[in-house]
Amino acid sequence: MKQSVTVYTSSLCPVCGMLKNFLNSFDITYEEVIVDLNPIARIKLVQKSKRLTVPQTNINGNWVSGFDPERLLTILNN
Repeated sequence: MKQSVTVYTSSLCPVCGMLKNFLNSFDITYEEVIVDLNPIARIKLVQKSKRLTVPQTNINGNWVSGFDPERLLTILNN
């Protein structure tokens, strides 16, 4: 099954950059939604993830808050 990965970020977030670098290093394709440039996307993110912070990553419906490489790889490898 193809992985659907969406990363919600902010343009000034250094942890978001770490997350994107991590995903890129494993050649993981993802869609990026920059929420500080899109207030509607921010509202939808909070409704879906129940969190106000970024980065938030959605992998096939599974949420990962912040930069958690171990959890990311566990979900991606299942």
